[in-house]
Amino acid sequence: MARSNFSQVTEFILLGLSDTRELQVVLFTIFFLAYTMVLLGNLLIIVTVRTDPKLSSPMYFLLCNLSFLDICCTSVTVPRMLVDLLSRRKAIVFEGCIAQLFFLHFVGSSEMFLLAVMAYDRYTAICKPLHYTAIMSRWACWLLVCSCWAGGFLHSITQTWLTIQLPFCGPNTIDSYFCDVQPVIHLACADIYLTQWLMASNSGLISLGCFLLLLTSYTLLLLSLRGRLTQGHCK
Repeated sequence: MARSNFSQVTEFILLGLSDTRELQVVLFTIFFLAYTMVLLGNLLIIVTVRTDPKLSSPMYFLLCNLSFLDICCTSVTVPRMLVDLLSRRKAIVFEGCIAQLFFLHFVGSSEMFLLAVMAYDRYTAICKPLHYTAIMSRWACWLLVCSCWAGGFLHSITQTWLTIQLPFCGPNTIDSYFCDVQPVIHLACADIYLTQWLMASNSGLISLGCFLLLLTSYTLLLLSLRGRLTQGHCK
């Protein structure tokens, strides 16, 4: 994707979390330990699921994919933040900022879709146990996971395309520690009302759709469990 011909900005300056050197060292230590724990915890889940034949059910397959997405999501922003905490000049080139923005939305929205799929998996397992293996077959699981990635890609490419169409001629200071859509487009030297509306509509529809699917799935699940408990008391 080519950037706008009117853009003159070649890099962005990230203000980060703090300008105090002592506080930056403390924050680096805290976030480095937290990032290490996230990586080790999710890698442990992936290795355990992949090596234990007993954990071959669709639930663990989806959990394994969720752990992988969680690793990707944190790795998009945290390593760069850790480097900036030890750097005096927190600059990121224009292309690097757009790439970070793209992968952040790509992985984040894919993870959101996957959580909705996992809710559907639990609903099927509890409310339709006799048909569960047929509905959530290995092929169906792969299809659902690939659909999550595809949906995340479409969402992210839309947000990224709308961003790079804007002209950037200064200023170039982002009041954050990573590149995201809203901080970046507010630096554009153009009217961003329509762009903001399109981005908000795109993100809002996805978030609302996933939320409603999660809410519906767990509501039906709780109603099913309540019905079974009522039948148990009657017996």
